[in-house]
Amino acid sequence: MLTNKGKYGLKAMVHLAGMPPGQPALVADIAAANNIPKKFLDAILGELRTARLVHSKKGRGGGYALAKGPSEIMVGDIVRALDGPLAPIACASLNFYRRCDDCSSEKTCHVRLMMLEVRAAIADVLDHRSLAAMRDMTETSGALTYEI
Repeated sequence: MLTNKGKYGLKAMVHLAGMPPGQPALVADIAAANNIPKKFLDAILGELRTARLVHSKKGRGGGYALAKGPSEIMVGDIVRALDGPLAPIACASLNFYRRCDDCSSEKTCHVRLMMLEVRAAIADVLDHRSLAAMRDMTETSGALTYEI
């Protein structure tokens, strides 16, 4: 499940993707526009900076901006930077695999097999959708559309 940190981070990144290229945004402005606690957003943006998804500039004319173009940043990279593995359980993770203590056979564990499928589906969407595509999404009569 996406945590509040992940959700707020995605909202902040979409906000930055809506800015003119290279123009920084102040944390207070991002927080106010997206109803995110400023102190929490400071920490989130720090993690995104460490992950090299945003960069910051201090002082007059400073703030945060995307480190790359929004079409070059995949949503999966943002989620992983803030929330860690996409897998719902550790034994279904590709990069952060950990065997379950209560499992006698991973090859026949029906829970693990289902969660492997879930993880693959989540990764397929998040790793093939750019921040630009996310920014441009709209919902019309229950169906998602993408503005080009």
